[in-house]
Amino acid sequence: MLVPTSTVGRKLVMAATGQLMILFIILHVLGNATIYFGWLNAYAAHLHALPPLVWSFRFGLIILFAFHIYYGIILTLENNAAKPQAYVVRNDLSATVAGRNMIWTGAVIVSFLIYHLLHFTVQITDPALSAAKHMDALGRPDVFTMVVKSFQNFGIASVYLLAMTALWLHLSHGIQSTFQTWGMNSEQSLPVIKRAGAAAAVILFLAYIAVPALVAMRIVK
Repeated sequence: MLVPTSTVGRKLVMAATGQLMILFIILHVLGNATIYFGWLNAYAAHLHALPPLVWSFRFGLIILFAFHIYYGIILTLENNAAKPQAYVVRNDLSATVAGRNMIWTGAVIVSFLIYHLLHFTVQITDPALSAAKHMDALGRPDVFTMVVKSFQNFGIASVYLLAMTALWLHLSHGIQSTFQTWGMNSEQSLPVIKRAGAAAAVILFLAYIAVPALVAMRIVK
């Protein structure tokens, strides 16, 4: 496998892995939406009926995350090293809060993913609610009840809200940044990309927080 040795190459890897992970984020939220129609247990059962496909998909995601995180850290260190030691006047005032804190929102997201996997995939953070140990009326793991009862816990819902806020900030800069890396940064295209990226980040944020919010309001129960 070719490993990029230039800054441009590293940025291209960041852009490619970022866009593939955005695709996963979209697919994942569509899967989450099955809870609104009472299909969540069926959806989960269908996924787990195909272990080779699921594990191949997970392995691919791990590789994407590893490359994205590694080159994200490398590029951040390179950018910091390239800056002069002192400024008389800050010249990054046009930079957004999200853009200046990508490494930190990324760290929050990674920490959350570990917790999320332990919570809903491995199901060890609250064994009493584990779907693997509780079957629904059709004999399937009761993922629906596990999710609902989990989000009825204010602490758990708060963790997810914090993580999705970090995701929103990360995407609000990251989406438009990935397209700029591919050269779509002309005077005509850049404003459109920035607005579209910001809008997509908000939509995904609202889509992800909808489940815990609706559970908290007892609309989904």
